[in-house]
Amino acid sequence: MPTALELRPGTVVRLEGELYRVIAADSHAGGGKMGGVTHAKLRSVRTGTPREWRFRLDQAVEVVEMERRTMQFLYSDGSLSYFMHPETFEQVALDSESLGAASRWLSEGLRLPVEFFEGRAVCVVFPDVVEATVAETAEPSHAQGVDHVWKQARLDNGVDVLVPPFIAPGEHIRVDVHAGRYVERARAAKHG
Repeated sequence: MPTALELRPGTVVRLEGELYRVIAADSHAGGGKMGGVTHAKLRSVRTGTPREWRFRLDQAVEVVEMERRTMQFLYSDGSLSYFMHPETFEQVALDSESLGAASRWLSEGLRLPVEFFEGRAVCVVFPDVVEATVAETAEPSHAQGVDHVWKQARLDNGVDVLVPPFIAPGEHIRVDVHAGRYVERARAAKHG
């Protein structure tokens, strides 16, 4: 069984019957009578709730293998979000609340990895950056003493983000899913 010293970001572990994804793990050697520890930042696979945990360096941890299947987002009815496997047409429903803030980036037809444990869908793996279309923008505002000028933009999915003044309605932009921040203009798709 792996030890806490071997924990890496992305690994899924079972602690007290609950599944957690490792976000970060820092190991520190002990000195004298103090043993070394691994300090891990974890996120619940089921609820998305963050948690911190300290392990002894030599402490055995139960690493869990998740099965990933690429599935297509169909729709959300408020409490549940539905996904379908594009080849087998198998459908699964996940609690929309457990998807967290990233669920606002779901759009019909979007393909995402869905992770399964013991045959049951438990979470969706969102990309770090998504593309969205700007629906409308406000006038740029410039605060005195600030070098950067930004303006409010509403995206086609209803999410509001700050964008540079050169972004116009109808443009495609890339947005950081977790921070909800503008990253860059999306590159035009090449045809031919």
